[in-house]
Amino acid sequence: MFTILVEYFDTFSLAFRTTLIASLVAMLLSLIFGTLLAVFQVSKNKALNKIGNLYVECFKNIPLLVITMFFYIAIPLVLGVKMNGMAAGTIGLTIYSTAFIADVVRTGIQAVPAGQMEAGLATGLNYWETMVNIVLPQAFKIVIPPLGNQFITLVKNSSVLGFVAGADLMYAGDLVSSETFNMMGTYLVISLFYLVITLPLNYVMAYVERKMEVA
Repeated sequence: MFTILVEYFDTFSLAFRTTLIASLVAMLLSLIFGTLLAVFQVSKNKALNKIGNLYVECFKNIPLLVITMFFYIAIPLVLGVKMNGMAAGTIGLTIYSTAFIADVVRTGIQAVPAGQMEAGLATGLNYWETMVNIVLPQAFKIVIPPLGNQFITLVKNSSVLGFVAGADLMYAGDLVSSETFNMMGTYLVISLFYLVITLPLNYVMAYVERKMEVA
């Protein structure tokens, strides 16, 4: 394993960077879109409510690989827009993860006492101002642990890039194992690189949770 790590360190480093960038971009976008959809899901506006629920129910039940392959193969064929593996994988990962994060944030919003929304509206704030300034901060306090789990799952799901030549860790692992015929050593190295991302992320989310409990 150590020999493979040293010999192919540059390959693994580039793949690690690709995995990290794709994960961070998907994490940020899915958090933004997931939060918006969660607000839609709890909205009294029937149209917004249906949009939020339809998105979540639809994309939670479609495999991530199918979504990714759609952007990697179907979109270029239909629209003639070339899309590399990293772009297709990141888009697929974002769309898929957004549905799960929306569900987590929705649960947090629903756990906030209804009186908080009513109090905000009573002070003259509109629905969106109350949601952003009063309800969502409390909701995020509640859902930090499951949100952290979703982020870690997202990082692990980024391995889907390997199926579309996304030059991520899994793709690098396939290339190296095909050259060295040492699958065990290669994938142990890949596992270590994933741990370099997921373990600090786990500690960061735990730290944020403790800070928000004190605040």
